[in-house]
Amino acid sequence: MNEEVKSGLGGWLILVGIGVVFSPIKLVNQMKSLYVPLFQDGSIELLTNPGSEYYIPGFKPLLYGEIIVNLITFILGLFLIYLFFSKKALFPKLYIFLAVFSLFFIIVDLYLFHLVFPNEVIFDQETIRDTFAALFVVLIWVPYMRISRRVKATFVN
Repeated sequence: MNEEVKSGLGGWLILVGIGVVFSPIKLVNQMKSLYVPLFQDGSIELLTNPGSEYYIPGFKPLLYGEIIVNLITFILGLFLIYLFFSKKALFPKLYIFLAVFSLFFIIVDLYLFHLVFPNEVIFDQETIRDTFAALFVVLIWVPYMRISRRVKATFVN
């Protein structure tokens, strides 16, 4: 039996598309809630100035490293949206890269956070949720990107 291979942004790719579109929005909202207050209320100066009584060694490179990586991830996320809707062949590869990188970044960031703040709880509810969400994407959607005939038939431009 010769089964027709479906192509186009349908089927399970609809869920992928929803995730691709909402990821940059979620990232911006997270960045705004985490970073903006530090800069607005002057906390950043107190926490990163070695002359301050509130100085935390290692906090400045951790903070700016997070901001830079998140900005790059945001830009790549916008590019991923373009690749998805224009059905570019690069989409599955960049999707897989970002999925694996995001999980890796969460783990490395948690480790570095623990080094800078050894007495703080690192696995709060939001962190656990984000870690499992990233793990879910890697375990479910990465294999889908690699083996789906629809993906292979859709992203050809």
